Amino acid sequence: MDRKIKMDPKIALKTEALLKQMTLDEKIGQMTQVRHFDDIRMEEIQTRFIGSVIHTQGPVPGKEASEWQSKFTAMQERALATRLGIPLLFGVDAVHGQNTFEGATIFPHNIGLGATRNAELVEKVSTITAIESKATGFNWVFSPCAAVPLNEKWGRVYEAFSESPEITASLTAAAVLGYQNAAGKYGVMATAKHFIGDGATDFGIEGGNTSLSIEEVHRLLIPPYRAAIDSGVGAIMASFNTFEGIAMHAHKAMITDLLKQKLNFQGIVVSDWKAYSRFGQNEIINAGIDMVMAVDGDLYAFQEGVKKAVLNGEIVQERIDDAVRRILKQKFLLGLFENPFPDQKLIKSIGIQEHRDVARQAVRESLVLLKNNNNALPLRKDQKVVVVGEFGDNAGLQSGGWTVNWQGTSENYLGATTILKGVSMYSRCEVLYDPDGTAQIEDVDVALIVVGESPYAEFFGDIGGEMDKYQLTLTERHQNYITTYVEKGIKTVVVMISGRPLVVSNQIKQCDAFVAAWLPGSEGHGIAEVLFGKYDFKGKLPHSWPKSEKDYLGKYGPNYWDNSSSPLFPIGFGLKYHK
Repeated sequence: MDRKIKMDPKIALKTEALLKQMTLDEKIGQMTQVRHFDDIRMEEIQTRFIGSVIHTQGPVPGKEASEWQSKFTAMQERALATRLGIPLLFGVDAVHGQNTFEGATIFPHNIGLGATRNAELVEKVSTITAIESKATGFNWVFSPCAAVPLNEKWGRVYEAFSESPEITASLTAAAVLGYQNAAGKYGVMATAKHFIGDGATDFGIEGGNTSLSIEEVHRLLIPPYRAAIDSGVGAIMASFNTFEGIAMHAHKAMITDLLKQKLNFQGIVVSDWKAYSRFGQNEIINAGIDMVMAVDGDLYAFQEGVKKAVLNGEIVQERIDDAVRRILKQKFLLGLFENPFPDQKLIKSIGIQEHRDVARQAVRESLVLLKNNNNALPLRKDQKVVVVGEFGDNAGLQSGGWTVNWQGTSENYLGATTILKGVSMYSRCEVLYDPDGTAQIEDVDVALIVVGESPYAEFFGDIGGEMDKYQLTLTERHQNYITTYVEKGIKTVVVMISGRPLVVSNQIKQCDAFVAAWLPGSEGHGIAEVLFGKYDFKGKLPHSWPKSEKDYLGKYGPNYWDNSSSPLFPIGFGLKYHK
């Protein structure tokens, strides 16, 4: 059954009629995306004919959703006051829920959803994200990530579903349908990103070079984009990486010839951050970029540079018209000309129990059991448990990057439940807590040790990259948590919070049970539900699991299609309580 949103034939007629009325300045304005702070003054919505506004790291419109709606309503009123009254698109990086608004439902990151293999669940997650995003004033989300990561050193592995093109394609399609249909009522425009090769760069470097052959690109990386296009995705974002020695933003053969013509993508190709000044200025427009993030000082240079280029023939008028035609079609398709303002009634839907129940289900189904010796799990309610490690009682640490802040948070945030709280809800005994592994605790039955990676996003999380703050192993401190309790002779269950598989071969040998929990988001008690056996484990590895750091001496890590790799656990591995 084809459930993608259909383009009303009348939209094409409306688009062409509006396009004929537009001046060059108005067209370039539609191709412009800016932040609601720093980049513009309010009156420039009108004078610069701005087409789109994004919210990203920086000042928030307020603590309450009503304040967010009011801010974007005021900006929309400015746009509607222009000569042609073309409404604004409002975009946000809602990559695991409306994660920029504190109090929203925060779902497991995509790597966890990849472990569920549950397309129906992913569609529900995306539907809820669309509803809560619209409740805060947005009509466009920069999600889903359609990358196929080939190296776990990449700092964005967790934003992608799997190393498998097939799994990624299935869940990307489900996400697009969830965002854009959203029960047929609350849809937002989805964005498949980043086209193409972002997760396949040599050595996993964000924005690095992708040296795959064009055949490998088609075989490994294109399937999720084809699935997104078949599902009617409204936007595709270009990638920071280079391919064939050309910056992807300026790669006409890939953006125009392949994406737009061969794959027949009819939506908006949007740039990534500050692309105009970073990747060749007018070259990116000629390559096929339709809307540009003109941020951090790019606004005037972009608009004036493109206008000059059109007037001197460097950019042909047809290229501008193609870009604006695509933008206008999506605005008509979203119904923005009829309903340009946020719906105040949606505010009450943010973070409601119904949404959190779906998030908790996603947590349960994402957990992958890698080891369970001597029935260490499930835990019994009459066992005395100590939860060990700072990750055990910290919603920010368990949620990863893109949570409240771009780089995440190390604090608890509104509405979230920690793992410790979840365990306390299920145990009949007092649950002890040892936040730094130094407490003098002996008289317990089980040590539940929560370890993992501190939050990061984008290149900050690259291993061996520009920031080089992270590693493929657990920190020495977290390794010591495990060793300390093993040496006490206490039964040890390890729960690892991470955005990627890590090299933990020795730690898996040490403990009695080991669970890969990924980045579960706001509903930490979903972990407790499985640990205590209320639900069985369902998760299957979305990536091959490395044996050692030597697995990454080449360009890529262990991947299931690479016959030369021999992972510790293959993709699809996952134990259960009951066979």
